[in-house]
Amino acid sequence: MSHSATVQSDEASRPWYRQPWLWFLILFPSMSVGYCIVAITLAITSENSMVVDDYSKQGRGINQSLTRDIRAAELGLTATVSQGTHELLLQLDARESGARHHDYLTLQLFHPTLSDKDRVLQLQPQGGGYYRAQVPGNIEGRWYLDLRDPANEWRIKGEVSLPSNAGFTLRPDETDRG
Repeated sequence: MSHSATVQSDEASRPWYRQPWLWFLILFPSMSVGYCIVAITLAITSENSMVVDDYSKQGRGINQSLTRDIRAAELGLTATVSQGTHELLLQLDARESGARHHDYLTLQLFHPTLSDKDRVLQLQPQGGGYYRAQVPGNIEGRWYLDLRDPANEWRIKGEVSLPSNAGFTLRPDETDRG
């Protein structure tokens, strides 16, 4: 008997669970089943913050937001923002000087995809229509901005990529004035 015949005979006499090709063929389907279990578990246990449960409530909120945007346009508000190392300096301009003076302003920074990175900054008055806020942590990247007065009567929205060495200006959306 030749050597190759002996090897084939030994391989054929091994039990099924000792065959290397069997395990090679079972490996890929079992990996895909394991991956599916992990993916389904993550889908069920993690929260998707971009999905809204109460659409009618969101719709009513949109109408209220449009009213605030229109009010900002009527007042002729613009906000020029410059960024320091760990602070923002905002200059609020308006047609009426009384519209520039508030106890504070609220600037919300919304990350486009990760709600846990969203920030709310309270800008303190510095006089002459200037407001300043300390910025905790890193705010590099793309952000949606929402600037409001304390009474929530007006709002200016915008979008910016930070850091912005030249600064940026927020203006009310004139298209909302229908």
